[in-house]
Amino acid sequence: MISTVINKWNDSAETVLPIIRKLLDAGLRIWVYSGDTDGRVPVTSTRYSINKLGLKIEEEWRAWFHKLQVSGWVETYEKGLILATVRGAGHQVPVFAPHQSLALFTHFLSNTTLSNSPF
Repeated sequence: MISTVINKWNDSAETVLPIIRKLLDAGLRIWVYSGDTDGRVPVTSTRYSINKLGLKIEEEWRAWFHKLQVSGWVETYEKGLILATVRGAGHQVPVFAPHQSLALFTHFLSNTTLSNSPF
């Protein structure tokens, strides 16, 4: 019974990559973020998925800062896709790192880049 239910699971997409592609093609900015200690959706898995989109990297991995501390890493892709990690955060990033999360969202909403300098 259980295996039948799992094999017929169909209420959600197998992958969101086609949706992300469509949104990027429509000109929307997308920031994907992940806690770097996330055991549910590891950063390596997220990077692997994003690489499947075949987008050109515009800015290689670099540290981003908040309040004089490295708060994570960020990589910028063409078409407005950004992948950011939050240092020390698990799956529920805002619970683990509220200040860094707020900084991340503030930069997204104001369409500004994450700080690349502690000062």
